[in-house]
Amino acid sequence: MNWAYFSTAEPGLAKIAEERFGAFRHHVLATLRKDGSPRTTGLEVRFHDGELWLGMMPGSLKALDLNRDPRFALQANPGEGTGMGGGDVRICGRAVGVDDPEVKAADVKEVEPPQPFHLFRTELTEVVRTYVEDDKYLVTQVWKPGEPVRTLKRT
Repeated sequence: MNWAYFSTAEPGLAKIAEERFGAFRHHVLATLRKDGSPRTTGLEVRFHDGELWLGMMPGSLKALDLNRDPRFALQANPGEGTGMGGGDVRICGRAVGVDDPEVKAADVKEVEPPQPFHLFRTELTEVVRTYVEDDKYLVTQVWKPGEPVRTLKRT
């Protein structure tokens, strides 16, 4: 399920997630190394054409990880201090490598001069938002494909 599917299924949560990722340029990507241990690295993301795109430098370890095992977790930058306006957002899924020159050319418009790069579109398996409500409750919203958002609240 791509970003367009998620946005149609849960437009409110999708908007909040896009705002959280749009608030800062750099975020944290978790991938799996050859030995199965986690690797976290910085990353820029883009939302366009109904997709969430991940772009990386050629030969980067995170790109090699995703080419070997496409599973990832993407954490929105929480920002400065402890405000975290909009809450904490995490997206999990699988990264699908894109080699189509036309698709890559559309993404390269933002990079001057154009450089070689890896491009991945994402297939979502989970979107999670965690935030504090009324300075009293920790609220977690969990979306998975084919299911409505599940909301968990605790004090």
